[in-house]
Amino acid sequence: MGKLREPLGELTDSCGLPMALEAMGERWSFMILRASFNGLHHFEEFLEELGIARNILSNRLTKLVQAGILKRAPCVDDRRRIEYRLTEKGLDLLPAMIALRQWGERWGTGIPSNPVLCDERDRLPIAQLVLRSHDGRTLGPKDLCWIDENDLDNMESKHQPADIRQLVGGS
Repeated sequence: MGKLREPLGELTDSCGLPMALEAMGERWSFMILRASFNGLHHFEEFLEELGIARNILSNRLTKLVQAGILKRAPCVDDRRRIEYRLTEKGLDLLPAMIALRQWGERWGTGIPSNPVLCDERDRLPIAQLVLRSHDGRTLGPKDLCWIDENDLDNMESKHQPADIRQLVGGS
């Protein structure tokens, strides 16, 4: 990946991975998030469906709420009950969850999951998630490099599309 690398020895504020792992870095948090994506909202539902100990569930829900991944609020139909809903921040974890699931199917179980995750409109299985470049090319590890953010301005201007006025002969 080139000569420049991430500062691996330090947990910096400029790298999102340590923060993400702090919020989601253990099995039960992922299982709760998966259950949330599958429509579970109540403590008792998580408890019953996941088979998780009550104290662990309470702890993980609290951490997910503190991280801004879930929102804790009274139920609309029964204000005495509490529900946990995915926030925008939580919903943004869907691609990561799907990527981990696909990786696990390939390298862990070797078996595709059932039911199969499909596109709602076409009712066909979703494609494998891949890294894509700014212009849509599929990228692998050898196609990646680290570039100092101060050097990006110069590079971005080289790769900007030509001004449309120049293409059509305008001023």
